[in-house]
Amino acid sequence: TLVEGKGAESPDFMNVGFGDPCIVADRESDRVMVMSCAGNVAYVKGQRDYHQGIARFYSEDGGKTWSAPTDIAESIYSQFDDGKYGPARAMFIASGKVLQSRYVKTGKYYRLYCAVLQTVANGEWMNFVLYSDDFGESWKVLGGVDTAPIVKGADEAKVEELPGGNLLISSRTNANGRNFNIFTFTNEKRAEGSWGEMAHSSKHNGGVYSDRNACNGELLVVPVVRNSDGREMYLLLQSLPLGPYRANVGIYYKGLESAADVATPARIAEKWEGSYRVSNETSAYSTMVLQSDNSIGFLYEERELYDKRGGGYSIVYDNLSVEQITDGSYVINPRAGKKLWKSYRR
Repeated sequence: TLVEGKGAESPDFMNVGFGDPCIVADRESDRVMVMSCAGNVAYVKGQRDYHQGIARFYSEDGGKTWSAPTDIAESIYSQFDDGKYGPARAMFIASGKVLQSRYVKTGKYYRLYCAVLQTVANGEWMNFVLYSDDFGESWKVLGGVDTAPIVKGADEAKVEELPGGNLLISSRTNANGRNFNIFTFTNEKRAEGSWGEMAHSSKHNGGVYSDRNACNGELLVVPVVRNSDGREMYLLLQSLPLGPYRANVGIYYKGLESAADVATPARIAEKWEGSYRVSNETSAYSTMVLQSDNSIGFLYEERELYDKRGGGYSIVYDNLSVEQITDGSYVINPRAGKKLWKSYRR
């Protein structure tokens, strides 16, 4: 237990309750960071001066012990006050996994990225991306507060580094698919660059499809070999409930052969190769990571439960091989390094 909420009777707003945590473990030390919602204000009721907190926790020993929570919301909200879209009314950092860069290191740590859902001043829901070069002590807005990668119809989102170093955002949508955008860097160290034009992925372009549900999932890029011709390349994975409704959580996959395949959001959104169904039951949110044994560690909600306390899910862990997910089309390539990564740079 990291922290236990004190309930509505708590005199401290911040400690009423906590939820929707996201986590990252530093690749070079025993530091771990978690961020979560805090307080007792529903996201949809948020206002600039009345909203959820953003709690941050640290562990210095690999997750054995944890610091008390610190509310860092104001340090992020305040950056938007004088921006194009006006003060933020509500903000939600996507639960699951915070992304740590594979290669961008400034100072002591590799960079962190996380996607944010925000209600802007006029009530529109938009996505922004935050980044940190000091392992979450401070956060900045990638591309600035005046440019949102998902400007309309945004919802919970996740991010992943593309081969070559640019950043991909994937946002939940009610339109039976995902919205994608790419931040193209001109200088990675200084986090300079620009967002492209959002592209929708669904049945209309052979993309990822979620049948009558809107639910967040996870993005993951892994190095692979294509078995049909022995080509070294990358594989993009997107998890979500396949449906109908919140059921049959699965993983879509798409091979990334060259820089052209990661050049624009439209190219990312179209022509996915297939999907693998992980769950055969009611199931919802999911996250995944490449493990040290070269399998995909997959965590998801399954078997919706109802009792006197209300709804809930069992949390299920599985580890999957790339061969299993792709029906034998690809195999993980653990030896792929900077040479393959750099070949995707334009």
